[in-house]
Amino acid sequence: MTASAGDEREPPGPSAALLAGVTAEALCAAQGYAAGVYLCSRSPHMLRLAVLSGLPGPLFRPWWRVHLERPFPVGDAHRLGTPVVLANATEAMRRYPQFAAGLPFQFGTLNVPVVAEGHAFGVMTVLRPAASDAGEIQEQRERLARVADSLAAALLRSLAEGSAVTWDDEPLCVRPPAAGPAPGRVGRLAWDPVGDSVTTDECARVLLGLAPDRPPDTLSALSRAVDPMDAHRLPGLLREAAQGRPPPRPVQVRTADGGVRLLQLWAPPSNAPTPVSGVLIDPAPGSLADGAADLLPEGVFCLDRLGLVVYANARAAHLLGVERARMLGRSLWDAVPWLGRPACEEHLRGALLSPEAVHFHIRRPPPPAEAGDAGARSGPRPYEGDWLSMAVYPGPDLLTCTAVPASRVPHDPRRPAPTGVTEAAAQGVNGAAPDAEADVPAPDSAASTAPAYRPIVLAIALTEAVTARQVSAVVVQELLPAFGGRRLAIYLLQERHLYLAWETGFPEGFLAPFEGVGLDARLPGVETLTTGRPLFFDSMGQLADAYPGIPLDAEVGARAFLPLIASGRPVGSCILGFDGPRSFGSEERTVLTALAGLIAHAMEKAQRYDTEAALARGLQQVLLPRRLSQHARVETAGRYLAGTEGMEVGGDWYDVVEAGDGLALVIGDVQGHGVQAAATMGQLRSAVRAFALGDRPPEEVMGGTNLLLIDLDPGQFASCCYVRLDPVTGLARAVRAGHPLPLLRHADGRTEVVDLRGGVVLGVDPRAHYPVTELRLDPGAILALYTDGLVERPGQDIDEGVTDLRSALSAAGAPGRPLAEVADRLTAAPRRTPDRPDDIALLLATRLPTHRT
Repeated sequence: MTASAGDEREPPGPSAALLAGVTAEALCAAQGYAAGVYLCSRSPHMLRLAVLSGLPGPLFRPWWRVHLERPFPVGDAHRLGTPVVLANATEAMRRYPQFAAGLPFQFGTLNVPVVAEGHAFGVMTVLRPAASDAGEIQEQRERLARVADSLAAALLRSLAEGSAVTWDDEPLCVRPPAAGPAPGRVGRLAWDPVGDSVTTDECARVLLGLAPDRPPDTLSALSRAVDPMDAHRLPGLLREAAQGRPPPRPVQVRTADGGVRLLQLWAPPSNAPTPVSGVLIDPAPGSLADGAADLLPEGVFCLDRLGLVVYANARAAHLLGVERARMLGRSLWDAVPWLGRPACEEHLRGALLSPEAVHFHIRRPPPPAEAGDAGARSGPRPYEGDWLSMAVYPGPDLLTCTAVPASRVPHDPRRPAPTGVTEAAAQGVNGAAPDAEADVPAPDSAASTAPAYRPIVLAIALTEAVTARQVSAVVVQELLPAFGGRRLAIYLLQERHLYLAWETGFPEGFLAPFEGVGLDARLPGVETLTTGRPLFFDSMGQLADAYPGIPLDAEVGARAFLPLIASGRPVGSCILGFDGPRSFGSEERTVLTALAGLIAHAMEKAQRYDTEAALARGLQQVLLPRRLSQHARVETAGRYLAGTEGMEVGGDWYDVVEAGDGLALVIGDVQGHGVQAAATMGQLRSAVRAFALGDRPPEEVMGGTNLLLIDLDPGQFASCCYVRLDPVTGLARAVRAGHPLPLLRHADGRTEVVDLRGGVVLGVDPRAHYPVTELRLDPGAILALYTDGLVERPGQDIDEGVTDLRSALSAAGAPGRPLAEVADRLTAAPRRTPDRPDDIALLLATRLPTHRT
């Protein structure tokens, strides 16, 4: 829910007092100007913004939800369990280009996971001024981590008490404590409920109309200083604040002489009454920001960091076409709705997030025509078609905004004109528009026009998607929310027929009859592709009239059918569905058509990728051993799991080779993924097999393979472990080239890490030496060779992964259990994991007891 004055409903999940309190602490700890807390929601893989402090919630609606599978700093901090620090915009662009494209401003961000006793509740995030590097804000990061820990402890207690710790509503938007003494006529007051003592500064007493030497010393005395109509409300507001429930926005109170004041209260969350602090603002002319109004041209108005108008001079109200009384104490978007255009909102975001002033042009809508107004019928009104030159100057607590008619903007060679502005356009000659981007009608609803940056964000996200499934997932996460859509279907063209590649939101089985339809079918999804023309239907009635007899999945709603055409070649079609009737404006049609082109190119690339990946997987299957060499006294088992990133093809391999009267156990890992890694792996496997079949000593096998890789010069290196085992005696001679240490499970269940001396990885140093270590494999013992993909986990030390594998091997390797079953148990967890960043190879070997040979 959106917090508002007088709204006493308690949102589901953590209390508003707790969330407001921790964000205030976070701002202080990290020296930021905005803070928020993301919490887990009931939807899997999604975080929701629970509280936002210091920024207007409506301006940041696109960031209310974060999908964990998308590369965003908040999502990574939660998923990996480690802080994500972006010191400045350069660092953000390098690590998170999609995030930086959506908020292309100069600021830094700290993101700390909220975790306690294995429970990951969410992420605390703070926006702060940009720094040169992460080291500069290390101290703030540590302090913020302590605040996050205190929040996690509180949520853990709530969880133990059976209270909800998830969030599925709109964020609470709260005001942070003032950064310092405010300019102009702003008074400060405080009330201690324990002793019922009130303290006020001189300015507060002046604003209340009291004599400077007669301060109100109790709550009842303070109540007598305001209008009798407000006197009964004031004690209630202060008592609620003392219980940790201050009003989220300033409330209007009137003094005894009728003057309007804005009162803002805050107090730290607590189970017991705590002192309340407050500020008293005079929004009337001659008070706040009058000094700025004298220095800046024409209209001046001021916003706090939640978008509330706290000051406006008469000229600003005149230029914006709003009565000044209707502006004060209201959000800018309530007071001046036509300023809620995407281009204008983007400039306000820039002023809120960076220290630089922003300048832009915007066109005022014509005033409404009044009945009997001949001027409205016969010609343009005085301000119809006029353009304003706007400037926004950021500050720690306030934004100071100026408005000047565009025709009166003085020429400043230091500031280039906005894109598309000519001198004639600035003068309004022939009705030219200074800035076509800003000349957009205000949307009918928040979802009716996508933010201006959405095409950029979608384009960046699509560059990271490689498979058709990933492309479709990006469209669901980025395109549907931007336009308020609920349904999506993507069809791809194969041999002159359309086949469903992805769907979401449609009733189960509804799309089945359309599977494999030919290009001669009279269906909107077909005709949009064959004609190359997008089709928009404002309602299902329009769709039914255009295509009589077509099955409909809803009685109401709107549909958009978009052709997917890449470089002139048909790829497929995309269907967007909306729950209610709606109209598609010209800008929306243009943006949707352009986005369809981006989707088409991404899908075409994904189809090529899928074909190449299938060939690469076939190559890898050929290179991996179909069966392992066997010996009557040795049992072996191997497993391979491809990584799920990229082509799911890598350079891990294992092998068992006859070496004289013994067996050679081999495992290796070529750097990187893809066809090149698989090809290099095949060459190394062949080389090791050739050396092993000749029963060369282990040190010669590793040294010869190292020289071969250097000679091939594929630009890659590899790790490897080679063990030559005598099945009769159990003597093993092993060498290691930068590979993880093997594990040995004894027959009694004890498991240890085998301390093998080793050399550098293969392919680096032609003079590398690989020392031999001898060990003995007793009957019933299990030797485990593995690659690092089995023990490495994001955000965890590799030693912890090795310890976990040791425990699993000790439990799985029970006497008499087939080795193949042991291998399956050790790889069961990663096999069920959808996101495996690396390949996994495992090779197990055990000597059989004599009576089983």
